[in-house]
Amino acid sequence: MDITIHTSFLPHTDPEESLAFYRDVLGFEVRNDVGTGTMRWITVGPAGQPGTSILLAPPAVDPGITDDERRTIAEMMAKGTYGWILLATPDLDGAFEKIQASDAEVVQEPTEQPYGMRDCAFRDPAGNLVRIQELR
Repeated sequence: MDITIHTSFLPHTDPEESLAFYRDVLGFEVRNDVGTGTMRWITVGPAGQPGTSILLAPPAVDPGITDDERRTIAEMMAKGTYGWILLATPDLDGAFEKIQASDAEVVQEPTEQPYGMRDCAFRDPAGNLVRIQELR
């Protein structure tokens, strides 16, 4: 079986702030940007990896979601416990410095983990956890 990860979803609360973070801070390419106002679906991805993307989308817009579920999602996003993504780089310290300079909320400075991985973590403008591992 040949299966790849094509697109992962992360919610946004402000499409312009999220776009600025993923495009200007992380350096991702904008692949698609549809919709208007807060109802925008923005696809971004790392340069040189056209088959892998992140879809930044308005949260809780599925018509099957109840009002209670929408409130729960909004509460979880506000606490930073709803969405997260794991990225990787060979230059963790350089990535950390660049992201920290952007005023992104630092959750964890570069740390050697007990399970043998060195990583750091931030929150994007919507509160999603962005964890970055060092490629060795």
